[in-house]
Amino acid sequence: MKKHLLLAWTAMPLIGVAMPAFAQDAPTESRVHGQEIVVTAQKREESMLDVPVSISVVDGEAMQAQGATSLTDYSSYVPGMQVTSSGTPGLASISLRGISATTSAAAVGFYIDDAPVGSSSLYARATEMSLDLLPYDIERIEVLRGPQGTLYGASAIGGLVKYVTVQPSLSEFGVRGGGEIFTIDGAADPGWAGQVMANAPLVEGRLGITGSFAWRKSPGYVDSVNNAALDDQNDYEQRGGRVSLLFQATDNFSISLNGIWQATNAESNGSYAADLSGDPLGNGTSFNNYVAEPFNASLDYYAATLDYDLGGVALTSVTTYSERHIQQVRDTSHIYGALFPLLTGGAIPAGVTPYDNTVALEKWTQEVRLASTGEGAFEWLIGGFYTHEDSTQDQTIRPYDMAGNLIPALDPLAIVELPATYEEYAVFGNATLHLGDMFAITGGVRWAKNEQSFRQASYGSLVPVADDPGESSEDVVTFSVSPQVFFGDDAMLYARVATGYRPGGPNVIVPGVPPTVDSDTVTNYEVGFKGALADGLITIDAALFYMDWQDIQVAMAFGGIGGIGNGGSAESKGAEGSVVIAPVAGLTIGFTAAYTDATLTEDVPSISGLDGDRLPEVPEFSGSARLDYSMPVGIGDTLDFGIGVRHASSRFSLVESDPLRARAKPYTTVDANIGYTFDGHWTLRAYVRNALNDEGELGRTLFTDGLNIPSYLAISPVQPRTFGLAADVAF
Repeated sequence: MKKHLLLAWTAMPLIGVAMPAFAQDAPTESRVHGQEIVVTAQKREESMLDVPVSISVVDGEAMQAQGATSLTDYSSYVPGMQVTSSGTPGLASISLRGISATTSAAAVGFYIDDAPVGSSSLYARATEMSLDLLPYDIERIEVLRGPQGTLYGASAIGGLVKYVTVQPSLSEFGVRGGGEIFTIDGAADPGWAGQVMANAPLVEGRLGITGSFAWRKSPGYVDSVNNAALDDQNDYEQRGGRVSLLFQATDNFSISLNGIWQATNAESNGSYAADLSGDPLGNGTSFNNYVAEPFNASLDYYAATLDYDLGGVALTSVTTYSERHIQQVRDTSHIYGALFPLLTGGAIPAGVTPYDNTVALEKWTQEVRLASTGEGAFEWLIGGFYTHEDSTQDQTIRPYDMAGNLIPALDPLAIVELPATYEEYAVFGNATLHLGDMFAITGGVRWAKNEQSFRQASYGSLVPVADDPGESSEDVVTFSVSPQVFFGDDAMLYARVATGYRPGGPNVIVPGVPPTVDSDTVTNYEVGFKGALADGLITIDAALFYMDWQDIQVAMAFGGIGGIGNGGSAESKGAEGSVVIAPVAGLTIGFTAAYTDATLTEDVPSISGLDGDRLPEVPEFSGSARLDYSMPVGIGDTLDFGIGVRHASSRFSLVESDPLRARAKPYTTVDANIGYTFDGHWTLRAYVRNALNDEGELGRTLFTDGLNIPSYLAISPVQPRTFGLAADVAF
């Protein structure tokens, strides 16, 4: 990873129900044997086949059946989606259609139901801190590919990941729960999980409540070559709960209150280390840290949604408040501890430098919209949006000798505080005009204005003394246009032009660095086809796309000082698609594929990039195949089984011409699951993920020392073979 001494922290941290079982890819299940998938991609409930957007849906119950619990478990089954993770849920960056992370500001947005989660500013590490909810109380996850700036606003230039939660039933009482035990190849101990969910209609037809709790503990399998006490160091726990209350006050008016709480606590990172020739260190599943690298993240999320049917027009108000707290320690001894002799003229030998990074975010959002109801020739939606964010990022590096004693002469190496505020106002509209039964055109526009402020405070041996404010303001307009041609009720050909933006913001305040960073923008051109053919026996979703990325936000050096700038342009073009064949009831055979050619379109010297260079973290090809079968056994029993293969080609860590870039190995994994349900209530399940123990990599990064000299390789592996047994009960 390339580093610029001093102020490198300005751009990055100091271092930088249930559908058929094949439900990871919803477009391929839009109408299998007559079963229709309904999505909310355009902020209204619609059939998947009627939405001129490239969408995949991950089904919550299918995830559980297959032992999938995190973004990395299902992303390879979604065309064009790539997750680069260190092995801990929530500590990952995501790319869609070749639009990947270039700074700490998000390029892919996250929503829970109708509201964004996570920061839109440059200083809250939104790229690395992805939302990764436990699936037990999730109905589905909608993955929208391509920029979604018109309806979803800022920070969705690559696309959007939208968690849709289970809503309370006003008529049926239900309880379900389960337990699970699993092993990971190389781990000394087994992992376990337990979860429970209940729904109760408190007042029949008027008031209902649902609640859930889940707890998962995953064992570690990574050791340390420098500290024997850090064996199996990458174990982690996730705990999550949710309560949702639905009040149907009248036939036309409802109030929904929702609260979600989740915490992730990891003992250390899940990466391997290798020398510069690529040979693994230690036993091959070891890292080279001297101290533990814990990661602790929490989310508190509260939402109030009011829906009022005014007769032909629906009024919706969504108010949310969320808090995210993240604390992470990284061992930067190879980077900054190696500088001790240089800083002291050889008086102090190399030492240990734990780097503590704490991020806190408070976010308010308010959206109000009016939308037409019914199935008229003209469907419309207008709305307004407001958000206010307060974030802090505190970074501390302390110097210790190899025995763990503080070195007063160098203490502190760096103390950095970056408090920031982000405020945005937006108005938007979207409409569809149906021109008979065969033609329609959808279009939308959004105007947004954001105002930001931050303060840069720092001191220490490695950073300058500073206490300076900064601010920025910008107006952005995004739009989308999509003509459609329908072939009956079950097939559509569409074209789409859509834009999105990632907000700019104030920059560091030092001579030679621009005071602000401009937003970068993506324009997407797309042609696609969706169709359920032969009465749902074959379902096809395919798209060709071209993405034009301008004014890319990148970390760069201004006269040797690190900051953020707008550097160059890029394009991402390719094809993606999915096919499901359902020859008989209960059997689905599905395929997905994505070809992505994401490259720079001009030289960008600030990041050592040349025209034509492949962009980082984007596989040129990825795809999957899956077979699932569900069959009745006797009276009331059901047997389900499935097998899947997923593949991704190699990826670069930096642009292709950067001498410090590294290439991650491709991977091909095999997953399988089987379940038996007794009398519709009791289910026993078994699953295996990465059954052949493929040693592919989610990412590979070349780290340098404090003088920018290559030091070692950090490898994010595909999780080793994982085998699990589970039991569930539902009444």
